[in-house]
Amino acid sequence: MNEEDQTVAQAVSVEVANIAEAVDAIAHRLAHGGRLFYVGTGTSGRLGVLDASECPPTFGVSADLVQGVIAGGEVALRQAVEAAEDDPAQGARDLEQRGVSSRDAVVAISASGNTPYTLGALRYAKQVGAAAISLSCNPTSSMAADADISIAPAVGPEVIAGSSRMKAGTAQKMILNMLSTGTMIRLGLVYNNLMSNLRATNEKLRRRAREILASETGISADEASRLFREANEDLKLALLIAQSGLDANAARELLTTHNGSVRRALESLGL
Repeated sequence: MNEEDQTVAQAVSVEVANIAEAVDAIAHRLAHGGRLFYVGTGTSGRLGVLDASECPPTFGVSADLVQGVIAGGEVALRQAVEAAEDDPAQGARDLEQRGVSSRDAVVAISASGNTPYTLGALRYAKQVGAAAISLSCNPTSSMAADADISIAPAVGPEVIAGSSRMKAGTAQKMILNMLSTGTMIRLGLVYNNLMSNLRATNEKLRRRAREILASETGISADEASRLFREANEDLKLALLIAQSGLDANAARELLTTHNGSVRRALESLGL
């Protein structure tokens, strides 16, 4: 299994240009008020939900901005609901219920690229003018043919034949990481290589935020703790105050103007 897993990154590397094109399309939609939807069944659907759920704490975005849609609903996150994947109309309905439109981007995820539910969702996305992106491991699939952008790493046969939770799942997880992270960088929600917009919702994240603040600005740990408290534990606000010398109100207004991007706020000041 380990030997086979080592081939996955190489298969993904072949798709880097398509991944970059997808990031551009997604970032453009999100920058203009759209949302990103991951749609899939089984393992593919769970991976989409996982990536979507990590975006708010990591990048400080709303839970609505990136959404995971899985055939069978929430119960399918914990147990197999195999029959749910056979209905293409349900895939379309699930996106319609969420108001998917031309402002949005949809990434349809399926190892085979032929799953009816996911294919139905992809075709609905294209019908309404959303960015329709296919993520499969089959470059000749129906999804690949129908998508605006196809990402299709050829990972080859699984160690256990047909068990697409293995290499196919690993490739999908790697690519979803690239899509969401690349998009958030494009939106300015990362400062240098730091999680400037993380939500400090527990002690581990509060400690990480203070460490980021101290290491990036060169202030002491005590000063970082003080500034972080004064910024109401808002790391991006604390970073901007420390780097610009603005007071809290002015820094907050500048962040609002630049959609929460520390990098763009500093660039506007010539810093």
